Amino acid sequence: MKTDEGWSEVFMTCDSLEAEIIKDLLESGGITVVLRSSKVGPYPVNIGRMGEIRILVREEDEEAARNVIKGEGGEAEPPAT
Repeated sequence: MKTDEGWSEVFMTCDSLEAEIIKDLLESGGITVVLRSSKVGPYPVNIGRMGEIRILVREEDEEAARNVIKGEGGEAEPPAT
């Protein structure tokens, strides 16, 4: 899903820990990530859209980010012995 600001949504979750793990994984590969949520500060509301956390990346990084999330990040395979 593309946004108006040049960012694309590559994943949506209601679990903040999962969102942070995916963010860290993408950033470790050099992909800039923005988390967008409708949660209200100190209140841990997870009802409907208020619980959604959207993971956004720059449009040019969308394909690479989706591959990393799917586990197809192109990591080097260990040498055959």
